[in-house]
Amino acid sequence: MKTESNPSLFTEFPPPAPADWRRVAEESLDGAPFEKKLVTRTAEGIDLQPIYTQADAGPAVDEWPGLPPYARGAEALGTRAHGWQICQELPYGRPEEFNAALLQDLNRGQNAVNVLFDLATRLGLDPDEAKPGEVGGCGLSLATLDDLTRALRGVDLAAVPVYAPAGVSALALTALFAATMAKQGKTPAALQGGILSDPFSEWLGRGVLPSGLEAAYDDMAVVTDWATRSGSTLRTVGVGANHWADAGGSAVHELAFGLATGVDYLRALDARLLAPGRAAPRFLFTFSSGSNFFMEIAKFRAARLLWSRAVTATGAPAEAGRLVFHARTSLWNKTVLDQHVNLLRTTTEAFAAVVGGCASLHVAPFDECHRVPDDFSRRLARNIQIILAEECHLGRVLDPAGGSWYVETLTHQLAGKAWKLFQDVERHGGMAAAIRAGFPQQTVAKTATERLTAVEMRRDGIIGTNLHPDLKEKPVATELPDYAAVAAQRARQVAAYRRSTAPERDAEVMTRLSALLATKPETKMQLLTEAFAHGATLGEVSKVLRAGRTDEPAVVRLQVRRRSEPFEALRRRAEAHLARTGSRPLVFLANLGPRKQHAARAEFSASFFAAGGFEVRSNPGFETPAAAVTAAVGAGARIVVICSTDDTYPALVPPLAGALKAAAQPPLVVLAGLPATPELQQQFRAAGVDEFIHLRANCAQVLNRFQDQLGL
Repeated sequence: MKTESNPSLFTEFPPPAPADWRRVAEESLDGAPFEKKLVTRTAEGIDLQPIYTQADAGPAVDEWPGLPPYARGAEALGTRAHGWQICQELPYGRPEEFNAALLQDLNRGQNAVNVLFDLATRLGLDPDEAKPGEVGGCGLSLATLDDLTRALRGVDLAAVPVYAPAGVSALALTALFAATMAKQGKTPAALQGGILSDPFSEWLGRGVLPSGLEAAYDDMAVVTDWATRSGSTLRTVGVGANHWADAGGSAVHELAFGLATGVDYLRALDARLLAPGRAAPRFLFTFSSGSNFFMEIAKFRAARLLWSRAVTATGAPAEAGRLVFHARTSLWNKTVLDQHVNLLRTTTEAFAAVVGGCASLHVAPFDECHRVPDDFSRRLARNIQIILAEECHLGRVLDPAGGSWYVETLTHQLAGKAWKLFQDVERHGGMAAAIRAGFPQQTVAKTATERLTAVEMRRDGIIGTNLHPDLKEKPVATELPDYAAVAAQRARQVAAYRRSTAPERDAEVMTRLSALLATKPETKMQLLTEAFAHGATLGEVSKVLRAGRTDEPAVVRLQVRRRSEPFEALRRRAEAHLARTGSRPLVFLANLGPRKQHAARAEFSASFFAAGGFEVRSNPGFETPAAAVTAAVGAGARIVVICSTDDTYPALVPPLAGALKAAAQPPLVVLAGLPATPELQQQFRAAGVDEFIHLRANCAQVLNRFQDQLGL
């Protein structure tokens, strides 16, 4: 049987030209501006168009997965080769508690170890040397080989990758892991994953950098050289680009400042005789995954473009420019209020990270904003990844976003804007110099302020927080461990460990620690590993490594924040008032006229005040101002909102506001809507109106003033 194909099957339907499509679209807008109605401006300064074509994608048409410049993936088979690692954080301070959670999660779908260290561990301090709050706070407390052995009991480090951001220096902690491997009877070279030095993240997070930047680079070079010479696949240099997003920055900021950080680290290693071709494959980037789905996918693709360009510009081979990244769902958009909506947000964010080509992923539990996650919230977060892998089969699709002209266009637009900002950093003298000058911190703070203002004005809606709040929801309390008790227990454990070591072992430790001062870089890892194996503590090792080093001058800290915080603060005040008095502050809606006359502004006002935790009492509407006054005074409301139309306000507002102000306990009088002229506004204020609420009002600031005036 002969089969014939007809390539001209749809010739009677010629594709419309973009100009023809736009003409028809403009006709449907009834005179409204095309750019205002159909084009969206993003925080990245990109205008999102209503339609994209192959012509918009530009050079992306000829790109392939696994080939330079790697926008479509660092590997030809993408996640089809081995999937992505389910790499959930376990923010537990005690080694035993960490181990129990880790074993439970590894037996239920997690396939990588994600170790968050507490501040004392990242600074190389033993628990008895640390300040209050530095031990056990949202991270594992380690001081000895015994601690790490207990934390990883039952885990084969040769089979399970480790993701461990180590802060200023990864030297001592890498040696501690190497000693653990030796104790398990395995070669340290079998370590997988990444134990990551990222001094900029610590510097920006705390404002100070212990031991100085040059010393941190020295340690970074020692660990990277050791991993290269030993044949380990371990990644040793971390670039925490996600911190810029968590501080309120845009995708462009995350890309540009992440790239600038990586380039500075490459230069520092090159100056220490580790050429970019050797050093770049040891880098692991960490990006935030936000809920702007297509923008996030494009961001991850653009990151690979940018890193490939930067690495090959050093003369390194193209293969060295393959960017590998870990993704973490965004902190910026998570809420304490209506916390289960966070599950919807993290699902979208995890989907974007996987489609964007992450190598590993942490999906934040829905309750991470206010407590240490429990078994239930960890299970839900982990199962999001398992469903994406096993039921959505995302690991079986090669470059799912490939061929989307929208995503391809966004990718190159983001890359272009990020490269331009990266060049601005270069003009400051590189990332370290820019941080000292406060340039990236101020740039992100400006954008964060603009984005927070959009949230406060409810142009950026947060379901359950500033839009559609559920005041019947039981408020959640912040539940944190007793960190003082954790610190005291950890100090006792380390003291007991020191007493348990034999005198001859103590002497052996001191011999190896003394040798560190004069040893060559290539033997430093061996001496450190042996010191830990003979009983040295992290604090003892770090004191030797820090000898003669000076701290880096203080810089402007990068402020990590969440966009919902202004409204959460309002709701806390309202909930405290409820607990103290038994009732919420009452807002009475003085609805005037039939429903069609007042409904729109009554609904707006109810949502406006509910976002601040106020109880709003509505009604079908009053025929006269006198009837509205009687009902409002009878309700005992502290705030009365007049709701009607602009046309009726001149006749209704003066008598209504005047009568309310003449009451024995006059309420605050609010008008729903903004009068068209300053003269009319002044007239209404003279009649007794205290405030106007409208679409252009800063809802959070207005509600905060009301709470102040009511004494909440």
